[in-house]
Amino acid sequence: MKDFAKKYGIANFYEIGCMGIEHALLPEEGFTLPGDLIIGADSHTCTHGVLGAFATGIGSTEIAAVLLTGQLWFKVPPVIQIVVQDALRPPVAPKDLILAVIGQLGADGATYRGVEFTGPAVAATSVEGRMTLCNMVVEMGGKNGIVPPDVKTMAYVRSRGGASGRLLQGDADAAYERVVEFDAAAVEPMVALPPAVDHVKPVAEVGTIEVDQALLGSCTNGRIEDLRIAAAILRHRRVKEGVRALVIPASQAVYTQALREGLLDVFLQADALVCNPNCGPCYGGHLGLLAAGETCVSTTNRNFVGRMGSPQARVYLASPATVAASAVTGRIMDPRQLEASP
Repeated sequence: MKDFAKKYGIANFYEIGCMGIEHALLPEEGFTLPGDLIIGADSHTCTHGVLGAFATGIGSTEIAAVLLTGQLWFKVPPVIQIVVQDALRPPVAPKDLILAVIGQLGADGATYRGVEFTGPAVAATSVEGRMTLCNMVVEMGGKNGIVPPDVKTMAYVRSRGGASGRLLQGDADAAYERVVEFDAAAVEPMVALPPAVDHVKPVAEVGTIEVDQALLGSCTNGRIEDLRIAAAILRHRRVKEGVRALVIPASQAVYTQALREGLLDVFLQADALVCNPNCGPCYGGHLGLLAAGETCVSTTNRNFVGRMGSPQARVYLASPATVAASAVTGRIMDPRQLEASP
């Protein structure tokens, strides 16, 4: 890869020292702009729609064709509009909202559809929280996820030194294939049970499920906002004996910011392991591979068989708050119950 970048004069080649998940690095470095068409050889490229871009994942063979020809063929997808009313009630987070959406629409409920997120709750959500929403549309078959750009979008882009881009909005008479409304105030802490992302229940309804590992990270929930939420729960608490707690910042910038804010010290004092920025858990290439019979609660985006290690392991998907609360108690825990406990 180094030789390839040198041969073809690729300026933005990231080596060790500027590590991170591409879906964190591209927005951080100002490469993702409103109105862009972004493709990547990873299904969660749809994350970049958070800034008003059309972003989608394609296969490696298609990437090779694009590099060779500069062209790619798409169908224009029909669009499902997700309108989220009211506001989320912390510690309920965007991860809980998107799990609720996937649970209702199903794993194939948006196949080759664009998914647009709008409404008062989305407007009130941070750009980082919106990234979580767009990141997981592919888990219901979505071709792309998008949030119409607003003042928060532009403030984020400017803070990263990016150009203004093109602030594309839906037409007033735009025709949506479906409009689905959600009440954010009614959303509870949610969990996706293995082995399917759309097998979703409120955490309060899953009963006692003991965990061997709690993992905070990934392109879904490895940003600074996510680390702050988990650190607030772990501060002055300890990870339960027998549980492995792993923290994987999404990028070097997130790692550095967490260091400056003292968050890494909180994790270490709680007996969690802080790892270098990486994508490891999503393909089973990280420290803490799951053994047969083990159970992990994770902020990642998929819980398929064998996703994080042994095919005899089980992965439950949840928010940073739920993962942190579960690390402390040793079982999948509604973070609201932890706050109420002595």
